[in-house]
Amino acid sequence: MLEIEIDGRKTEVADGSTVMDAACKLGIFIPHFCYHKKLSIAANCRMCLVEVEKAPKPLPACATPVTNGMKVFTHSKTAVKAQKGVMEFLLINHPLDCPICDQGGECQLQDLSVGYGQGASRYQEEKRVVTNKNLGPLIATDMTRCIHCTRCVRFTQEIAGWMELGQAFRGEHAEIMPFIEKTVDSELSGNIIDLCPVGALTSKPFRFAARTWELSRRKSISPHDGLGANMIVQVKYDRVFRVLPLENEDINECWLSDKDRFSYEALNAQGDDGRLTKPMLKQCGEWREVDWQTALEFIGTDLKRVAREHGAAAIGALASPHSTLEELYLLQKLVRGIGSGNVDSRLRQTDFSLDGKQVTPWLGLPVAEIPALDRVLVVGSFLRKDHPLLAQRLRQAAKKTTRVSLLHVADDDSLIRLDAKSIVAPSALTAELAGVVKAAAEAKGVAVDAALAGIQPSAAARAMGESLASGEKTAIFLGNFAQQHAQAATLHALAQKLADITGARFGYLGEAANSVGAGVAKATPDAAGLNAARMLAEPRKAYFVLHAEPELDCANPAQALAALRGADLVVAMTPFRTRAVDYAHVILPVAPFTETSGTFINTEGRVQSFNAVVKPLGETRPAWKVLRVLGNLLELPGFDHDSSEAVRAEALGGKPASVAEQLNNRADGVAINLTATTPALQRIADVPIYFADPLARRAASLRQTRDALPPAARMNAATLAKLGLAPGAQVKVSLGGTATLPVELDAGVPDGCVRVAAGHELTSGLGPMQGELTVERA
Repeated sequence: MLEIEIDGRKTEVADGSTVMDAACKLGIFIPHFCYHKKLSIAANCRMCLVEVEKAPKPLPACATPVTNGMKVFTHSKTAVKAQKGVMEFLLINHPLDCPICDQGGECQLQDLSVGYGQGASRYQEEKRVVTNKNLGPLIATDMTRCIHCTRCVRFTQEIAGWMELGQAFRGEHAEIMPFIEKTVDSELSGNIIDLCPVGALTSKPFRFAARTWELSRRKSISPHDGLGANMIVQVKYDRVFRVLPLENEDINECWLSDKDRFSYEALNAQGDDGRLTKPMLKQCGEWREVDWQTALEFIGTDLKRVAREHGAAAIGALASPHSTLEELYLLQKLVRGIGSGNVDSRLRQTDFSLDGKQVTPWLGLPVAEIPALDRVLVVGSFLRKDHPLLAQRLRQAAKKTTRVSLLHVADDDSLIRLDAKSIVAPSALTAELAGVVKAAAEAKGVAVDAALAGIQPSAAARAMGESLASGEKTAIFLGNFAQQHAQAATLHALAQKLADITGARFGYLGEAANSVGAGVAKATPDAAGLNAARMLAEPRKAYFVLHAEPELDCANPAQALAALRGADLVVAMTPFRTRAVDYAHVILPVAPFTETSGTFINTEGRVQSFNAVVKPLGETRPAWKVLRVLGNLLELPGFDHDSSEAVRAEALGGKPASVAEQLNNRADGVAINLTATTPALQRIADVPIYFADPLARRAASLRQTRDALPPAARMNAATLAKLGLAPGAQVKVSLGGTATLPVELDAGVPDGCVRVAAGHELTSGLGPMQGELTVERA
């Protein structure tokens, strides 16, 4: 530790710390623009110049290492003169347009110019003007305001992992620009809006919408991926105008993914797929708006009829894992109160062999411990798009000492420095993971099961196995694709065996905001109940559909639509106008996460509750209240909750901050089945980042991004040559159903595979997310 004195106050800091670090520890503010605690040191704004005893001139606090006994003066005459000089230079070319700048009121340059700027400029020459750049549909630019702090450049390179911006030219001709006029396409791009200390980079969807001081700020939790990022939702007149990150080092640090940041646009969506504001009832083949009492009494009467005529087992419930804990708990309680055990939220899952093993898939360790791992194996995950902020944590860890390996079915660039990588067809995924297990066992000198005796590890599998075996703090993470795989139970058993051999912890990255919460709320079938796949393969007479769009969210959308269309009663509970008009009998407008209180349990088991930030739109009602009233109408006991907090307390047995101690990934007695057929042509189905849930699908700006381009049939060169196809051709892809799609060349797809995205209306008629397909010219 080194001793330093700043403005007469002494402290100790670790060797290698900077003067800025020491000042932050003491709570002493030093003006700055380019410095950011999460980015590398640039020291190019010079605003943090301070006086250091015995130094011949002021030094930048952000780049000056502490030496033992150093004395620093941040507000001395010398320091202030230097800081004011820098400010004058920064303002020379800066436009005087604060009244029309979106950054006004939260601008660092504006704030610091009050303290360090002059009342009038001495600069009389003509100011320079810089052409604005097109960075895409999310980020607006006013580049004349740029002060070249390079925060955005360093973020794209160091945090997002892809240097999409750079600084060209020199002196006063310097400009921040994308390369060869490309847009910024990172799934974390919106963070450069927060990082920009001036009004050069602002939010395009929020542009000129409101002033920052007009907005109320309310805390909330992201309803998208399994991380549960903390957010600040800014509102005005009961309308959400903007979403910003709420710093939480244990979860999302100070970042947000673009899906978390911009999906709020869907909350105000209009049109055919926009918000639903009144209950709707289908009468004589026509949809009519009705009051809540009429709709709920119709549901109660018809449910009783179905139970009386066909038995309670003819009723099923399909819930989105993006629903709140309270909604999921009351839904399963309602269905079980009627006498049915058919309730599930695992809509995209196909292998349910682990049911009955008391498994609640979770991460297996706190998110904050990921950087401390020295070996990580990720299996079956489109990591960057499925888990943007977890991928960012792994990216930073890999830059230091963590050795990350990837076993997957598509070679998407994760932008992570990988120690080993194996890309195989879906049918070969279990065998390749078995090779990793055997290689690790050989490295550890451990005998393997008879099921693995005949496995010959590939070179990549051996490298991954030996890497894990050599680590001390290791982890194995199964991604969304692994969880949705046709042999998910075998992948789980192999990961568990690998963890036992290497001493690693293993778990799941988590598909949705409440995938863990659904298990805790018991929104899964009991021993006599049917899982989601069976409920659709063996159609029920009545269905509840909560926050889900089965035609896009299920493992086999075509089968789901057929089952729902054949039902006597379908109750769709959704905030939006959906294709439920094709198959439902009642559509109830329920609140999205901003209009209800609730709880999400993230992938590490952390319980995060939130309150509504705006009033419900129109006659929208929180889903937990709707389910409570239905329970009362059906005269079921235990539906007398007067608040979502009461529902949460009942579901969790109190108010725990975490349920990690209750969660279990171990499933003993699972048979390892390595026999798999190898289809001539097999489908790889990813769920693109902005197709994954109803909110993201309806966000207008996100729909204009590169990640929201319509699906295509993507194949590598060898597969295209074998089929006699060329990129750009139109083909008919068949797998149960058909879809007509353009062909794209994708070198990251294995031989004999076609990558066709799920979660999109163009591919919903194709059929299951996995299996053998055929491709022919359209």
